[in-house]
Amino acid sequence: MKKFIQTKWFTYATYLLLVLAVLLIGFILMQNNKTLNSVITSFFEVAENRSFDYRQTLQVMHKHPLPNDNIVVLAIDDASLEMLWDKYGEWPIPRNVYADIINYIEKDKPQAVIFDLMFIKSLKATANADKALTDTMNKYNNIYTSMNLDVQPADLRKPIDLPQRLAVSLENKSNIDIGKKYGFSNCRPILENLLNGKVYIGMTNVMRSSDGIIRKVAPILEYKGNYYPYLTFLAGGNLVDSAPQHTFVLNQNNELTGSNLNIPLTKDGDAILNWYGQSGTHINYPMYKVVNSMEGISPSTFSFKDKIVIIGTTAMSLHDTKSVPVQEGVYPGVEVHATFLNNILDNNFIKQTSIFANILIIAAVVAIVGFIVMLSESTIFAVMSTLLFGIAYLFISYYLMELNNLWIPVVLPVISIVLAFALSYLAKYIIKSRDFEYQYKLATIDGLTDLYNHRYFQDTLRKQIDLSKRYGQPFSLIIVDIDFFKKFNDTYGHQAGDAVLRQVAQTLKKNSRTTDYVCRYGGEEMSIILPNTTSEEALNNASRILHAVAERPFQLNATETGHVTISVGVATFPDNAETAQDLIEYADKGLYYAKEHGRNQVGKSEG
Repeated sequence: MKKFIQTKWFTYATYLLLVLAVLLIGFILMQNNKTLNSVITSFFEVAENRSFDYRQTLQVMHKHPLPNDNIVVLAIDDASLEMLWDKYGEWPIPRNVYADIINYIEKDKPQAVIFDLMFIKSLKATANADKALTDTMNKYNNIYTSMNLDVQPADLRKPIDLPQRLAVSLENKSNIDIGKKYGFSNCRPILENLLNGKVYIGMTNVMRSSDGIIRKVAPILEYKGNYYPYLTFLAGGNLVDSAPQHTFVLNQNNELTGSNLNIPLTKDGDAILNWYGQSGTHINYPMYKVVNSMEGISPSTFSFKDKIVIIGTTAMSLHDTKSVPVQEGVYPGVEVHATFLNNILDNNFIKQTSIFANILIIAAVVAIVGFIVMLSESTIFAVMSTLLFGIAYLFISYYLMELNNLWIPVVLPVISIVLAFALSYLAKYIIKSRDFEYQYKLATIDGLTDLYNHRYFQDTLRKQIDLSKRYGQPFSLIIVDIDFFKKFNDTYGHQAGDAVLRQVAQTLKKNSRTTDYVCRYGGEEMSIILPNTTSEEALNNASRILHAVAERPFQLNATETGHVTISVGVATFPDNAETAQDLIEYADKGLYYAKEHGRNQVGKSEG
């Protein structure tokens, strides 16, 4: 029984490994089939991303994390757009207006003023306005503005070399190829006096996931062999470092580090944003109110002291909107910058588990579900326990993100839970079947000869009599006794006797039909029940078996062989008897006749 229990757990472990093997084979097939890889990867990516969105939305509902009060969005919203358009008669408004706004804000000594606006090309009609803007921007040490990288062809716009001051130094010790994913080959330069001045310039490129939603931002982008910072990465790095520097390290753990920076990146070099709420979560000041205060039209109610002011458009008509994971799902671009900057200031980025960690997670959930199924006596208990475990895993995945900023997978583990439950139940069914077979074998099979035992012989004999009576078909019984078996045991020992019993049993089974029942009757006696067999056919079978045993050399031990003979008695129902007991007695009489007349023959009953 101990051996059977060990086999039982071995079978269970094998089926758990089968679950993991199925997942591994699926992964290998995906890698070798690009189309299959693309379809399945896309499905799991979209599904996993949606699970991320749901967790982020729940965080927002629970008001975690909280936005930084020092970040202020100075928004060109719909009302501001209408007012500015009416006031200045055109859009974009003259750039000297922004110069005036900068001077107005700088009176309060903010930490930084960041423009999510690109000041591209100088218009001859507004050259003085452009000069006012560039001079004002270059006058202060805390002004940031933006530009974009792109992939426009060289015959449309010749790619320029950007000033070296815009680049950052990156020591890449990871396996991330910064330029591989995006491959920027061109850029939209901004005003030359800004490029060559002292204003900070960062990139505003964001890339959407396959479903069109922005969840990640690349802190550093590559262009013409140099590395350039994302706008709010540049600002955030300067703000958290007491001495701003432009040297960063991408370490072997895929973490982008600086003096006081540590941003976990994905395998593509992106930072996963941790969202704070729906649009308008950060402090928003409409620009028209600031302009009115600046011009004395309305009293000043704003304070920019120690604030980080991000200026950008939120008006829907200006089409700078992005799809994001949180509730309502739409953000103006300027608030994406606010979110990224907030993540830097609070060191609050999301870290996604590695492939190796994901494999360990899947292996763990498969093992847990397997043990639940294996140890459960009740199917309902197993189903409910597995369901509760799945729900618990979902809660764990949520709280790990909320409390530890850790993104563990949900979709594959949930699928693995279902698959593990199904295969574990299959394993349990097979184990129970083997258990039943084992118990059945203990109850019906003789341990020494591997023939049916005496009890099974008696039950089968009664069933064959019932069938014969019902359908009018005869059946026969052969009883076999090994000649001089006691003498054989005394001469060669009981181990040799056991070996002979086993080999005689093998010979009987080999020379019987698959429909026949070969049984150990007792001691050295064996029997064969032959369904649908006449007396003449039974005698022929008995004669064949007799010769097969006599002609076979029997292995007595490792070095000796010998020959064995048998005596046989035959009876047929209903020709020779009407009951099971009478049939056995008739066959026994034939057996005794054979023994009394020289053995090694088929005996005939005289009664």
